[in-house]
Amino acid sequence: MLKNFTKFLTIVSILSVFSFGSVNAADSKKPIVIPLHNWSSQVVMSYVIGGIFESMGNNVEYVSADSQAVYESIRQGDVTISHEVWQSAFGASFDAARDAGGLLDWGDHEARTLEDMGYPNWVAELCPGLPDWTALKNPDCAAKFVTPDSGGKGRWLEGPQSWHQDLMPQRLEALGLDDLWMVKFAGGADALWAELEAAKKEGRGTIIFNWTPNFTDGAGFTFIDFPPYFDGCRPVDGGDGKCGSPDGYLKKAVHEDFPDTHPAAAAMFKNLSFTTSHIGAMAALVDVDGMTHEDAAKKWLADNESVWKAF
Repeated sequence: MLKNFTKFLTIVSILSVFSFGSVNAADSKKPIVIPLHNWSSQVVMSYVIGGIFESMGNNVEYVSADSQAVYESIRQGDVTISHEVWQSAFGASFDAARDAGGLLDWGDHEARTLEDMGYPNWVAELCPGLPDWTALKNPDCAAKFVTPDSGGKGRWLEGPQSWHQDLMPQRLEALGLDDLWMVKFAGGADALWAELEAAKKEGRGTIIFNWTPNFTDGAGFTFIDFPPYFDGCRPVDGGDGKCGSPDGYLKKAVHEDFPDTHPAAAAMFKNLSFTTSHIGAMAALVDVDGMTHEDAAKKWLADNESVWKAF
C-alpha cells in the first residue's frame, strides 16, 4: 500500500511540474517590446511591468517611442504593448489605430484621469475667483503671471506640443482669453516641475499643465474649472473649443498577436490594474525622491508584491 501511495505522489508531482511549467512555456521567447515616453509614471510603470513579465520567464525589450505614434507602432507590430493610454491626450490616436486593425483595447486601469491646466494652491490668492476659469478674464490677474518670454501676457506652461498639439491655444482663443494670456510649450515633464519650483522660490504666479494620477496629487495642486467637456466639443472634433478636459480613462493596449504569442503574459497584463495611489507613488519615487526610473521600479515591485502578484 505504501508503495502504491509513493507511486501516486510521484505521478502527481510530475503532473504538477508539467502543468505549472507549461503555462509560461507557452509564451514565445520573442521579446515583449515596451515603450518609454517622457513622463515619470509611464517610464517607471514600463520597468514595473517589464519586471513582472521577466519574473514570469519572459524576455523584455524597452524602446523610446513617441507618445502619439506609439499606437501605430503597436498596430504594425513594432511595439507590443502600451500601459498608459490617457484619454485626453492620446485617445484619438488610440482610436485611430484600433479602428485600423492590429491593436486591441486591453482594458482600463482602476485609476481615472484628468489632464488640464492648474496651479499650486499658494497661487490662488494672486487671482481671486480661482479655480473658476472666468477669474482669468481679469487683467490684474493675468498681469501677475507675466514672464520674460510671454510678451507681456500671462503665461500658461503647457506640456510638450506632441501631447495635445494646439488644444490649449485654441481654448484660450475660444474662451476669449488670448488677449491676456499665451501658451508656451515645455520640452518635457521635467520642465513643468522645474517651473513649479522656480515660481515658488521667486514668489510669482504660475499656471502649468498637469495631470492626475501624479506625484502632485497630495502636494496642494488645483485644476482650473473650465466649462465641462463633452464629446465633440474640441476643434479637432468639430467643436468650438469652449470646454475643459474629460474625466478620462487610463487604458492598456496590445498588438493583436500578443494573446497568441504570449498567452500567460497577455493574461496577466489584462488583469493588471493600478490605482491612482499606485501610479502617483511610482512618479513620486522619481520626481520627489530623485531615484532613477529603473531603481524606482525595483523599489515599487519590492514594496508592493501583494499588489502585482495578484495579477
